[in-house]
Amino acid sequence: MRQKPEIIAKSEMVDIDGFLSGLPSPEINLSTLGFTSSPHKDIFAEEKRKAWDKSVEARCDFTYRLRLTRRSNVNFISIWQKSIYGRTLTEIKSDEDMVQFFADSMVSVIKEMLGYNLSNGDWAVVTTPKRRHLTKNFATRISEVIARQLGVPFYEDVALCKSRQRVNAVFTLNVLPKECNIIVFDDFVTTGQTLAAMKILLSPYHKNLIFFTGINNSF
Repeated sequence: MRQKPEIIAKSEMVDIDGFLSGLPSPEINLSTLGFTSSPHKDIFAEEKRKAWDKSVEARCDFTYRLRLTRRSNVNFISIWQKSIYGRTLTEIKSDEDMVQFFADSMVSVIKEMLGYNLSNGDWAVVTTPKRRHLTKNFATRISEVIARQLGVPFYEDVALCKSRQRVNAVFTLNVLPKECNIIVFDDFVTTGQTLAAMKILLSPYHKNLIFFTGINNSF
């Protein structure tokens, strides 16, 4: 019988490694799919004075594939995987219903992973910086709903980034959450460097970080 997680006192740190150790990390063999792609193509890469090329956008069919991935020195848990068929990222982000869909799906996973520790621990939700948006972006809106459903605080604009580039991004601290345990959410993760920048930003303040994303945007 699976043992219940140990209940901790409020404001104590949670041992995240214990929750992640049993989660499988399957790999997809592209050769079985008859699909080849360039490993150097980043659909989020910014080109000077050029809009994104929507013809090569990644897609997601929202098949449930819970996965633990290590990328850019960060372990993160994703629910869905980039796919050949399905909706494009632009279509996903422009659909108002997807905010609630992402949040409901993520809350279910977070509750399953953290269990009793979530209600008794000292938790907050944050997300990565806005880049192309002056107002609330897709990840921010999802994070607000996640925090509300979990009953924990959401801190908007914890990190600021003057550059729009995701590779080698450097963030500056804008708001420091008082909680010890921080859920860092991002809607899509490709290289993992945005999450890595969040880790570099918050780790010196002795925050216990666990990273979740909706779509793992790399095979």
